[in-house]
Amino acid sequence: MQRRNFVTRSLAAASALVALSSLQPAIAADAAWPGADQPIRLIVPFPPGGTADVVNRLFAQQLAQVLQTSVIVENKAGAGGSLGTRQVADAKPDGYTLLGATSSTHGTNPAVYPKLPYDAVKDFTPITQVITVPGVLSVHPSVKANNIKELVALSKAHPGQLSYASSGAGGLGHLAMELFKARSGMELMHVPYRGAGPAFTDLIGGQVSMLWEPLPASLPHIKSGKIRPIAVATAQRSSELPDVPTFAESGVAGYAVQAWNGLLAPKGLPRDIRDKLHKASVQALADPQLRQRLAELGGTVIASSPNDFAVVIANDVATWKRVAATSKISLD
Repeated sequence: MQRRNFVTRSLAAASALVALSSLQPAIAADAAWPGADQPIRLIVPFPPGGTADVVNRLFAQQLAQVLQTSVIVENKAGAGGSLGTRQVADAKPDGYTLLGATSSTHGTNPAVYPKLPYDAVKDFTPITQVITVPGVLSVHPSVKANNIKELVALSKAHPGQLSYASSGAGGLGHLAMELFKARSGMELMHVPYRGAGPAFTDLIGGQVSMLWEPLPASLPHIKSGKIRPIAVATAQRSSELPDVPTFAESGVAGYAVQAWNGLLAPKGLPRDIRDKLHKASVQALADPQLRQRLAELGGTVIASSPNDFAVVIANDVATWKRVAATSKISLD
């Protein structure tokens, strides 16, 4: 009787082990990233149609092909990009919620918002800097200046009469112009708008004198002749505007300000997922068609390492905090 019970228990245990071993491959497959049945969400913290939205949709399409899974772009606009950025900061670090970060969300916002609901450096896992985009300073055709030297002279001859628009108080265009003012000694009146669209409308209409914006938004108006470019904020001239000098060439030494887009995950992302995601991102950004489309937007593909991207973010935050402090810019 005892032997029969022992054999019965042994057979039951063996059956359980067989059943368990048969489940192990399925469990391992479910734990692998990315899972075939769970899409990756790429949060863009700005409205549809802008540069950040366009860049991330192009990137997401190619990334999905590399990873062989769905990468869904979701626009979560609000509070200067802070709303969607915080959503990612608070998300589970499992590789299924990512952020299309920008030089605003992780550069200027930390400098001007003392109550920002996330820490740009500590709350995220950098994956890669996707592209950089040059900034360009353009003026209304009625402004009697064809270069930075003439513009500075005009400003000093008529102090306070020239104005500059920005796509929003505390944004990259605002702080980039404040840095330019500090370097050049110009006196300009700031006129903030809610977005680049209204700012360009008033620049074209002559209600404001000038505007600093990334090249993709400026280029159509430059090509149409409605506004005139004065200088590009890059170390070298832009291939899209080869006849327009850089700020440094124009006498503003050390002035090089570029917008950028990058990929981030919440802090605590496992190292193996980070590495897989970085490898896939680099492969996606090597695609010739994607690189051509991004170049048409005025972008230069970077595809940096996570560590290099972390350095870019830390340096941008430090730089813009200094500019904001010097210019006394602080927003609630």
